[in-house]
Amino acid sequence: MGNQTDYFNRIGYKHTYDIGDRVFGKWNKIPFIGTVGNDRKINDIDGPEITIHLDLPLKFKNTIHNFIIVKHKDVKKLTEH
Repeated sequence: MGNQTDYFNRIGYKHTYDIGDRVFGKWNKIPFIGTVGNDRKINDIDGPEITIHLDLPLKFKNTIHNFIIVKHKDVKKLTEH
């Protein structure tokens, strides 16, 4: 019988991005550049998502956003700036 570490390594979510990775993409059709805060999967309904700490704040619907939560399809790794 295995332990809890073996169990979670077997069924747990394997992240794509590490904390601190530089990324870019579009959120609500607004381009952004930022840093990955967390690559997570909270539940199976929402699926995997990434928290992004933005370099510059975004204004969307009269609200200023300093960080956003996006899906993997909306983000690419920034290799050269």
